[in-house]
Amino acid sequence: MALSTSAQAPIPVGEVSRLIGGWVDRLGAVWVEGQITQLSRRPGAGVVFLTLRDPSYDISIAVTCFRGVFEEVADTVTEGARVVVHAKPEWYAPRGQLSLRAVEIRPVGVGELLARLERLKRTLAAEGLFAADRKKPLPFLPQLIGLVCGRASAAEHDVLENARLRWPAVRFEVRNVPVQGALAVPRVIEAVRELDARDDVDVIVVARGGGSVEDLLPFSDEELVRAVAACRTPVVSAIGHEPDSPLLDLVADLRASTPTDAAKKIVPDVGEEMDRVRQSRERALRAVRALLDREERGLAAAVSRPSMARPHRMVDDRRAEADALTERARRHLRHLLDRADAELSHTRARVVALSPAATLTRGYAVLQRADGSAVRAAGDVADGEVLRARVADGAFTVRRDDAPPENAAGA
Repeated sequence: MALSTSAQAPIPVGEVSRLIGGWVDRLGAVWVEGQITQLSRRPGAGVVFLTLRDPSYDISIAVTCFRGVFEEVADTVTEGARVVVHAKPEWYAPRGQLSLRAVEIRPVGVGELLARLERLKRTLAAEGLFAADRKKPLPFLPQLIGLVCGRASAAEHDVLENARLRWPAVRFEVRNVPVQGALAVPRVIEAVRELDARDDVDVIVVARGGGSVEDLLPFSDEELVRAVAACRTPVVSAIGHEPDSPLLDLVADLRASTPTDAAKKIVPDVGEEMDRVRQSRERALRAVRALLDREERGLAAAVSRPSMARPHRMVDDRRAEADALTERARRHLRHLLDRADAELSHTRARVVALSPAATLTRGYAVLQRADGSAVRAAGDVADGEVLRARVADGAFTVRRDDAPPENAAGA
């Protein structure tokens, strides 16, 4: 239950310490895994002092044990070793300090470590952290490279020197961190995240010059693997080893076998690139020359054709065709006109033959009244009526003196 306190009713420090000690005592004995960062075995002392640290977090706790407990594993346990401790938490009230009293210490063997890494590897692979489709491509020519490595290490020298030999203008942002031991994981994670947060860093290289399985354990830490997987900047793993592959190699966007190999993979060689440019220029020139030669031959073949050698021939041929068509049109028009003239002559002859003038020429006459209307029946003419008689060569007047007989219709 939470204590009821206030500024007017506080509790003494000793009471707080006593209560904390009571809560710690209720925890009971626990099995704890960690890495030994400090080991103190004072001659003649019956107690051994250890500092046990969590490799993934910046957390440590003091451990004490009787010398007899530690002597059982003294040949295999040193600083930097991973151990499993069976201990009971203790609260030292006078100084307000928490520690563990160990009653058994077991070293974590290489076989067990590898089995744990294999289980972690399967778990992370199932989450898709190692999938090829999530890996980011590296830039062709990075302007600024982030390098995470040990201080004054051979890995740092190999990456910097080989990269600058290949491309002298390349720039680096170096973060020196511990690459083994208890501080390695949090410091490497901090450096990677800091470089990933910068917009001017094009690629991040995590480099180390190899080592034993225990030395390389920080690069298989789950927190480090997840931190690299979350990076938006491409990450290159350059751990100098071959027999074993830390999990960092699997999650990184590119794996390099050594720091020197990393320098070769992230930076192009200026000499090789100049050779490629020169070869490309030569291929381009050859292609242009071949194109010009082909077009020149095609032009020469086109000029040698008859239509180009004697261009007026086409005009002459077309003129002859035009003249022939013109003459043909004239003959056809002349034939049409002749036929039309003949038809007109025949029609004129028929008109002349059938005209009233021709009838009058044969001795007939046309009688007309004063109004010009023709007399068509004898009964239409009154007695004494004056009529106009029209013959072939003129006209004259006539008058009817008596009535015509009844049967004079044909007269």
